[in-house]
Amino acid sequence: MLLRGCVQVYTGDGKGKTTAAVGLSVRAVGAGLRVFFAQFIKTRESSEFAALASLGGHFCLRRFGRGFIRGTPSQDDIMAAQAGLLEAKGAMLSNSYDIVVLDEINVAVSLGLLLSEEIVQLIKDRPECVELILTGRGAPEDIIAAADLVTELREIKHYYHKGIKAREGIEY
Repeated sequence: MLLRGCVQVYTGDGKGKTTAAVGLSVRAVGAGLRVFFAQFIKTRESSEFAALASLGGHFCLRRFGRGFIRGTPSQDDIMAAQAGLLEAKGAMLSNSYDIVVLDEINVAVSLGLLLSEEIVQLIKDRPECVELILTGRGAPEDIIAAADLVTELREIKHYYHKGIKAREGIEY
């Protein structure tokens, strides 16, 4: 159990926000901490979660999305995000998890699936012993202001622009 948790935000247009949160989760599970990892929007299976699922009861992955959203989000997209936020808040307050990761939560806010005020309130409601990790491009200023640590990953160069597609084991 953590004596003092913090709020971390991984944002920016560079690759590696989810990977950073996964790395932190692996480290935490290795230390005997319990991790609740909520993914918003994403539905694609990823190799890192197959590995984490094999670690047993210290890691819980839940997905609350219907896939990448192009254009205006549907009511079903909004309901999935709201259900995810509600479940993640329950996990955070349950005393069952030391770390709660909300992957792509910033994107969910920027798409209008959730309000940044809801996330700021979640931060305020966070028990002191829970580490809260928020990932995704475009973190709103009020979320950044409420966080203890903010890391911005900036794309300088990406092989995607050369036509190299996402590769299993590297991007997913």
